[in-house]
Parts: sequence; C-alpha cells; structure tokens
Amino acid sequence: MISLRNLYNRRQAKRVYAVRSHKILSWREVPMQPVSVVPIQAAVSMLEKTPGLLELLLRDVPTELLQWKPAPSRWSIAEVLGHMAVIEQLYEQRARRIVLDDSPALPPYVAPQETELHQKTARQHLERFAGLRRAFVFYLHSIPSAAAGRTGRHHEMGAITLSQMLHELANHDLGHLRQIAELYRAHAFYPHAGPFQKYSNPKP
Repeated sequence: MISLRNLYNRRQAKRVYAVRSHKILSWREVPMQPVSVVPIQAAVSMLEKTPGLLELLLRDVPTELLQWKPAPSRWSIAEVLGHMAVIEQLYEQRARRIVLDDSPALPPYVAPQETELHQKTARQHLERFAGLRRAFVFYLHSIPSAAAGRTGRHHEMGAITLSQMLHELANHDLGHLRQIAELYRAHAFYPHAGPFQKYSNPKP
C-alpha cells in the first residue's frame, strides 16, 4: 500500500515535470496545491443536529403541506427529504472509502427519478434520512482527527479532502433546512398574515 507521503511526493514530481515541459495536464495527472485542512468537529456537530431539527420542525405538519409544491418545477417538502436521504447514503459511502482507501475514486451523484421520490411518504423519507445520518455521525465520531486530511478523487473536481466533503454536507443541510422552512411558512402562515405580509417575501 502506498503511504500518503510517498503518494504526495510522486504527485509533486509529476507537477515539476509538467511545468518544465510546458505540458497541459488534467487534474488526474497534476495534483492541486496542498490545502490547509480544517478540523471536522464543527461540521460533524451540525450534521448531528439536523435529524432532530427536522423531526421537531415537521412533527405535526399535515400531509397536505408536506406534499405542496409552489410550482410544478419546484420541490415539495417530501421531495426535499427524499433528496436528502439519497445524498446522505452517497456521502456516507464516499466518506468510508476516503477513510479506508488511498485516494479512491468516489461514486458520482445520480439524481433519483421523480417517481422514485414519490414511492415513499415524507415521514418515510425523514425516517430513512434520520437513521442514515445518526449511523453516519456515530461512524464519524469513531475515526481519528487526522482522517480529515485524507483525500478522494471526485470525477469533476479532482482531489477533495474528507474535511471539505463534510463541510459541504453541513452546508447542504442548512440550505435544505432553509428551503423546507420557506415552503412551510409560504403555505402555512404567510397567506394568513394579512397586512403583515409586507414585511416578508417567502421564496419557496
């Protein structure tokens, strides 16, 4: 098995050769400049909060609201939850590969068909997401802090660290929490706010 130090030295040698020969190489041949690795604790903390936040927010929300779409091209809360479950499974697989293998190729995201998202209810999507996430967080708490700097190879972006991927997943969580909140308020509360509507403009 090639050590991370030897792998880095080999990549640096390729970089020097590329510069000297003025050859334009793809990301597969020339590595990115070393980046400083941000610890993963803050990202993991956010990931740990998300299932509980969703469960509390959506605990007594009626099915009609969970399925409401502001436009045909927009997602419902149920569809957002289905998407989050798909992403969760993908990122868990990617993280385990990064931790266990040396610079592995990471599986790509494949968007589910709309019919697939409709095969489960919003409650079922949330239950699946929450189960996957809690198991993932348990795993992340078990790995050493040095794993944050381990890398995998993304088919479009090239080398990415575990830290970068987990920070993106936390960012993804917050984006969809905001989207779900916008859908909730736009359908359940904003239409009944009367003259107070002038103070807000939901964009679900």
